[in-house]
Amino acid sequence: MLPHHDNPPRIDARYTQGAQFGGGNVMVNQFMAAVPATAWPVYIGRCPLQADAFQERPAIQSALSAADATAGAAVTRVLVGDGGTGKTQLAAALFDRIRRNGVDLAVWVAATSRASVLAAYAEAFVATHPGAGTGEVERDAHRFLAWLAATERSWIMVLDDVADPTKLSGLWPAGRTGQLVLTTRRREAAILARGAVVEVGVFTPQESAAFLTAKLSSATLPPDALGEAAELGADLGHLPLALAQAAAVIVNDAVTAAEYRAMLADRTSRLADLFPADPLDSGDEYEHALAGTWSLATERADMLAPAGLARPLLSLLAVLDPNGVPEAVLNSAAASAWVTSRPAGSPATATDTRRALRNLHRLSLISHDPTDAVRSVRMHALAQRATADNLPASRLPGLVRAAADALMGAWPPDKRDAAIGQVLRANTSALRSRYAAELWSSGLHPVVARAGQSLGDSGLAADALMYFDGLVADAQRVLGPDHPDTLSARYELGYWQGECGDFAGAAEAQERLLTDRVRALGPDHPATLSTRANVAFWRGYAGDPSRALAETEQVLADQVRVLGANHLDTLRTRHNCAHWRGTAGDPGAAATENQRLLADALRVLGPDDPDTLDTQRNLAYWRGRAGDAAGAAAALEGVVDAYTRLLGADHPDTLHARDDLAEWRGRAGSPARAAADFERLLADRLRILDLDHPNTLITRHNLAEWQGHAGDLTGAVATYQRLLGDQTRILGRDHLYSLSTRCNLASWRGEAEGAATAAGLLQELVADAARVLPPDHPQLLVIRHNDAYWQGRSGDPAAATAALRDLVADCIRVLGPRNPDTLNTRHNLAYWQARAGDPVGAANEFTNLLADQISVSGPDHPDVLETRHELATLRQLNGESADAARAFTELHADQQRVLGPEHPRTLLTRAHLAELDGHTKGADEAVHAYRQLLVDATRVLGVEHPDTNRIRAALDQWLDGSAHITEER
Repeated sequence: MLPHHDNPPRIDARYTQGAQFGGGNVMVNQFMAAVPATAWPVYIGRCPLQADAFQERPAIQSALSAADATAGAAVTRVLVGDGGTGKTQLAAALFDRIRRNGVDLAVWVAATSRASVLAAYAEAFVATHPGAGTGEVERDAHRFLAWLAATERSWIMVLDDVADPTKLSGLWPAGRTGQLVLTTRRREAAILARGAVVEVGVFTPQESAAFLTAKLSSATLPPDALGEAAELGADLGHLPLALAQAAAVIVNDAVTAAEYRAMLADRTSRLADLFPADPLDSGDEYEHALAGTWSLATERADMLAPAGLARPLLSLLAVLDPNGVPEAVLNSAAASAWVTSRPAGSPATATDTRRALRNLHRLSLISHDPTDAVRSVRMHALAQRATADNLPASRLPGLVRAAADALMGAWPPDKRDAAIGQVLRANTSALRSRYAAELWSSGLHPVVARAGQSLGDSGLAADALMYFDGLVADAQRVLGPDHPDTLSARYELGYWQGECGDFAGAAEAQERLLTDRVRALGPDHPATLSTRANVAFWRGYAGDPSRALAETEQVLADQVRVLGANHLDTLRTRHNCAHWRGTAGDPGAAATENQRLLADALRVLGPDDPDTLDTQRNLAYWRGRAGDAAGAAAALEGVVDAYTRLLGADHPDTLHARDDLAEWRGRAGSPARAAADFERLLADRLRILDLDHPNTLITRHNLAEWQGHAGDLTGAVATYQRLLGDQTRILGRDHLYSLSTRCNLASWRGEAEGAATAAGLLQELVADAARVLPPDHPQLLVIRHNDAYWQGRSGDPAAATAALRDLVADCIRVLGPRNPDTLNTRHNLAYWQARAGDPVGAANEFTNLLADQISVSGPDHPDVLETRHELATLRQLNGESADAARAFTELHADQQRVLGPEHPRTLLTRAHLAELDGHTKGADEAVHAYRQLLVDATRVLGVEHPDTNRIRAALDQWLDGSAHITEER
């Protein structure tokens, strides 16, 4: 036994390890191995191998580089695009390039689910922290994210094919030394806000061709295997996955690109039959076969709220144009009913449709651009076909009808938007090319005819004519010659024949149609009555306005009996009656008829109806033709304001009204303002339409005319020459409008270059017009009139007189003795009769003409004032100074009252008075009067206007004493 000590001894344990002191203890020793160091660099996951014939795609590489340049050290790129566009391959190329350039950590994650992402993160944590893993996946994953955020190590991570960004909440990597690449079909803000977005679309045509060349050149294939490779690329929409899998079929089956195209074009083949069932058969590491890339995404989209709407909406898009569908089509009642597809349920609301549309966009099944009202929605053609392939056959007819109804419902009722009309036509064409049988199943669907009308409304009358020619043939074959839809197609064919300038042919076509409609529908059917109205309409344009008036009046009586006085067709026929009455030579009666029609239109249709506005515009026009140019211009200012307020500044009817307003401003005595108005109108037409549109051509014609009247002879000639070149190219040299332009161009060239030029051009034109037009056509009479006038101007007044005497006889026979054109021709006959040496006979002619003009148009009509001017001029030329002065003084007072003091004809009368003052009161009086007149003419007409120059020359003559009596044109 050891001795007891009250104070135990001290132990020196400074250098001991694992020692224990005292008794009764248990010691446990743990011997720890050293923690192994991380072997950098660390690579996690399997990056797909680079695809055979990989395309660098410079445009996308540039976008990726731009992200590098702007983001600094920490870079996040989001590659977004449809399935099969090559997002994964581009991400793999970037991943591999960064890895080879040197990076501490490279992680490739298949991000199709939260579980797969967590597993990859946990694996990466264990690899970067040997021995520190807990075995708990979620815990290790979050420790990995925390380490990434703080580490100085460089890293690159790819989250490939992010299927649902909401499932990755809390798992987004961050860190200032890393680079993150996301690939996804999803487009919601939760993922797009993560970094620089790079849109990945299809190959360019050049990339597509290069890909196929590389894939097929090394294979044992027929010699012409690549013969239609470029076309095949276009057929496949340049989709990389489709190209790869199509190339696999070509190689495996040893066929040519042309043969594969033929198989692809066979719409009876399902898309799945044209591509490998196993995606690996392409030779590249694609995860899904082509159709599968869309079916999975469709399922996901259809589960998003509002559930069940995405799939039917996608099927609707699948039968339309892949290049763009207006969102208005999808918001139509027909589309809403189809998307809901519940007969007993309520249709989808616009909000439901928009949400379903955005769901499809989020999954990259479509591309939706809400800022583009014209081509709002696009869907790849192969995605369309895959979707249609999966649709039960029993649903297809209903789907096609729903799509056609949706297009019809979205079509603007007027012609105001050429761009949307073109896109709707393209969608109708796509529907018709693939599903024609369904569009004919219950007669011809109206959208097919609407597309043809839109074609013509856009200015492509010749194309519309060809369209309806083909449609008539199809209708006769499918429906039979007497089917109402066949007859309607013939109606359109005849209409566009007339719009192409063949007025007589249009009248004959409508007359043949009338016979068939009477037999098939009966004489009182509304369509039969409309056909009768059209026969009359085209007869009038073919040169017989009197017959057109008589036949239109007969139609009107029957429409009142059958349809009633307030029916829209009846009101429109009354408009045509007024038109042909005015055209046949009674503008005053036409104005009166339009005044009565306006009262009824206001009562029946209301003040804001387009037909009411049209009546107001026509009333103003015929007021002007009846002699009240200033009143017409004033009325048209209000009409233009109303059109602008109700229809918009760019609506065709608004532009037509501006055309009329400019015309009547010019006729009211403001030629420079008219020319300026037409310049502004032309700029708007070119912005809205194009250079070749018929309405643009009309405005160019009017601009040229008023440039000339405003004194810009060179500008008028140049504008007319450019117009004639375009009309000849578009319409042909012998078209009625081309002949009219040639006539006006000849006259303005005569003013600018000399009378002999005009006379030569018009002689040639008379021969051409006589060959093309019937002998009594009004336009031929106009051309003969101008030809005679310029014969006189070129020094042969006797020939002019003889030609005009013959023309007067023809005008009386064709147009009637009271027609304004007949009276105008008599006026010019008397004018040249005086210059041919028969002033007495001319005075008698003018006196008789004046009485007839007053009888027809009233004492204040501008033509009456013009005849009084000629009678006064004859007295002046005959030396009857006192009588001439009295006549000009009375005329000047009436011109100031009717035309206004600044009208060019009023100024011209002042020149005559100044001349007479000089001869009766002395040179000082003439100089004083001419000086005042020159100031006013310069202000009103411009310093270089021909009338201003003549006044200046007359003043100079009085100043130097060489004045003598002259006459003006």
